[in-house]
Amino acid sequence: MRGVAATEIANRTSEARAGARAGRGSADEARAGEARAGARAGRGSADEARAGEARAYRARSDTGRADRSRRAELGGFLKARRARLRPEDAGLSPGPRRRTPGLRREEVALLAGVGVSWYTWLEQGRPINASWQVLDAVARALRLNGAERWHLYRLAEAMPVRSLAPAAAVPDAVRDVLGSLDPLPAVLINGRFDIIEANAAHEEMFWDWHSLPCVHKNLLWCAVTEPQARELFLNYDQEIPHMVARLRAAYAQHLGDPEWEEDIRRLAGLSGEFADLWARHEVAGPAARTLRFRHPAAGPMTFTRTELDVSGVADLRVAVYSPLDEATRARLPRTRRGGPR
Repeated sequence: MRGVAATEIANRTSEARAGARAGRGSADEARAGEARAGARAGRGSADEARAGEARAYRARSDTGRADRSRRAELGGFLKARRARLRPEDAGLSPGPRRRTPGLRREEVALLAGVGVSWYTWLEQGRPINASWQVLDAVARALRLNGAERWHLYRLAEAMPVRSLAPAAAVPDAVRDVLGSLDPLPAVLINGRFDIIEANAAHEEMFWDWHSLPCVHKNLLWCAVTEPQARELFLNYDQEIPHMVARLRAAYAQHLGDPEWEEDIRRLAGLSGEFADLWARHEVAGPAARTLRFRHPAAGPMTFTRTELDVSGVADLRVAVYSPLDEATRARLPRTRRGGPR
């Protein structure tokens, strides 16, 4: 019996050792598998990281190329505009014979009131900061027109932002009125002709108005700074003087207001036409006006613009465009985006 027991004990011990070895083998295999999986995951993460870095590098490279192209275009534009001016045009003495036509860089810098080195770097396309106030001075020195000024601002990435009116609290009832006037174009404006809110019919009516980016949100600015305004606003020469006269009348209530003063100064700098009209000191009150437009899709259209004061909110009024004739009324659906053409 003792021999049988000893044999059984020996067998169990052998089984235990085999189990232990198997357990160690399984554990080793598990650890090896985890290590291999971890290595694969690590390689995958590294590959993803490298791919992400490559994408970021390409994006930076694309941005860098675009910036260099933009600065080169800016430099070429400034050189071309400098070359077309004679010293006599700017009130300067021509001096000794010049090897190249136009103003010298130092003369432009003098006229603009900026440093010669700064202006030279601007023309050379170096990555320097240029505020629109300084660019205004350069534009005046180079005698740029409105379209050329906006081109300069865009290339220098310094689009001027006019002093917008503080956001007025628009009553819900007024918004309802604007919406309910659709399909008639209607817009909520203040004494400066800032666009506070507009209904969909108004937005779509003037959707294709601008050939340049609109940063104004203002009826008067959008007219006198838009190069193609006279082509689209058929009685421009009658209505813009009236709008300026309305602005002059409203200005009397805001004398010394820095926002109004800066707004008028900026617009006079951008538009010689506005500056001349403003200098006349003509004033006008509200009145129903006949406006004639040429819409790109609908063709010629004639409206009566009527203004309705907003009760309880100072300096706000709703301007409504009503078709003056049946032909305009019939064409009105063609002003909608996605509508009949």
